[in-house]
Amino acid sequence: MATKILNNVNIENRRAKFDYQFIEKLVAGMVLTGTEIKSIREGKAALVDSYCYFRNSELYIKNMHIAEYSEGTHYNHEPNRERKLLLSKTELNKLQKKLKDQGLTVIPVRLFISQSGYAKLEIALAKGKKEFDKRESIKKRDTEREINRKL
Repeated sequence: MATKILNNVNIENRRAKFDYQFIEKLVAGMVLTGTEIKSIREGKAALVDSYCYFRNSELYIKNMHIAEYSEGTHYNHEPNRERKLLLSKTELNKLQKKLKDQGLTVIPVRLFISQSGYAKLEIALAKGKKEFDKRESIKKRDTEREINRKL
């Protein structure tokens, strides 16, 4: 009898929402080792300063920090190693074509555990915001907060 996995791991890259304007979002799987997935299930991962890039027409994530597993021995992983992302060939080709446009990049937005127990990474094709766009975002957030206080 299969047991249902209850995971509420939801690690977000909050800085990405402030610095980038999302054009399109995709969900990708990741190639992980055993100690990495155990550490993610404990919620010990960070997406700060991480980014995605293409190498040999495959997508990789760099600078994603997954803390070493506390119970791991000499089999433990390197915390900041590059990890391969799993997307279909058509999705990869589509992303590569769009990346040729000037100013676009692929950034990780959210790391979560799927219903089937796999670690998934939500990535976004994004365009960097200018300084005035960031000020506009702050002003919009403050007015929404003010409206919610009055209600």
